Amino acid sequence: MPGSAVSPARPPVTVVGIGADGWDGLTMTARDALRSAEVIIGGPRQLALLPAECRAERLPWPSPLRPAVPGLFAEHSGRRISVLASGDPMFFGIGRTLAGELGAERLRVLPHPSSVSYACARLGRPLEETEVISLVGRPLASLARVLHTGARLLVLSAGADTPAEVAGLLRDRGFGPSPMRVLEQLGGERERTVEGTAETWAHPPGDPLNVIAVDCVAAEGTPRLAVTPGLPDTAYEHDGQLTKRHVRAATLAALAPAPGELLWDIGGGSGSIAVEWMRAHHRCRAYSVERDPARAERIVRNAAALGVPGLGVVTGAAPEALAGLPVPDAVFIGGGATAPGLLEACWSALPPGGRLVANTVTLESEALLADWYRRHGGELVRLAVAHATPVGGFTGWRQAMPVTQWSVVKPAGSPAGPALGETR
Repeated sequence: MPGSAVSPARPPVTVVGIGADGWDGLTMTARDALRSAEVIIGGPRQLALLPAECRAERLPWPSPLRPAVPGLFAEHSGRRISVLASGDPMFFGIGRTLAGELGAERLRVLPHPSSVSYACARLGRPLEETEVISLVGRPLASLARVLHTGARLLVLSAGADTPAEVAGLLRDRGFGPSPMRVLEQLGGERERTVEGTAETWAHPPGDPLNVIAVDCVAAEGTPRLAVTPGLPDTAYEHDGQLTKRHVRAATLAALAPAPGELLWDIGGGSGSIAVEWMRAHHRCRAYSVERDPARAERIVRNAAALGVPGLGVVTGAAPEALAGLPVPDAVFIGGGATAPGLLEACWSALPPGGRLVANTVTLESEALLADWYRRHGGELVRLAVAHATPVGGFTGWRQAMPVTQWSVVKPAGSPAGPALGETR
């Protein structure tokens, strides 16, 4: 990379983006890098696009890929290595993996227009107004998080069967009327587009190299699932153990999720707090800890239904079940606050600046939270919600059980205890 110092014994690894147009679509700089390489690594499809004038040893990626990267590059250390990638290597591509394993300073990246850039050009759609979701190596259920009326999506396919799978998910989630366009072999001689709607999709599998454009349209009666916390209680499968909508919204506000942060949700119940933490941003992560196996399975189903299948679910009682979890940025205690050692373990695991929020409806837990509030500060509030209900021929208020909530930020200078959390 410009300005970086690379040892002569460790020449830079040149990562070349290549499209469906193959060799003809490469710049002279990219062609020169491939001609001068001693080793070229890539997928079989990309390697097959190179002409005979590229005389380097050609190596297909092993499977699984990531664990093999350090050994593969160590084996060819000192040789001029080029890596082939689809489109832009730093956009859902191999570039991220190589930067993590080899160090960004060792890479020289020569990007090609990505399939997303091509798709937006064909559709006349601004890239910055388009939500991009990759299903390459990711669960189909992750698409559900971004389904909103009016949303414009570009879905990176895992293969030829992905369009039909996407259409099925859209139908199941109430978005059957959504128009779909599948753009195949973008930028190549065999480029083509097929169109339809999710509810009537009957096209056979086409080319595995495709991108799916979806204009989200909800069917009549489809529940509205906002991007803000406080989804309707009916969005969750539950047995009554559910942080109700208005309290849940206030709880997420106190937890204050930010991109890339990790939450421990202790006493998960139906998983609603962890689910909405992860829905706040695609990089948010969470573990939900629930001692009841049936409820733990229910959390898994709720996470998949609401588009965050990456939610980690730990079946076991806290604090013992917390052992080995990564260090959290925030902790929510929705149940079991009086369990011996639980608050101490969570406080110890939090790094300085980490947030702890605990909700309770019992006098015993309330007294415990009041004591921690006295010792550590923060904010102690009581949340009361009343719903209008029929009273004879009139309407009156029915009061829900009030919830006592303690929220606190661990101050700077407080050490994070090593007993439970691993290094990030």
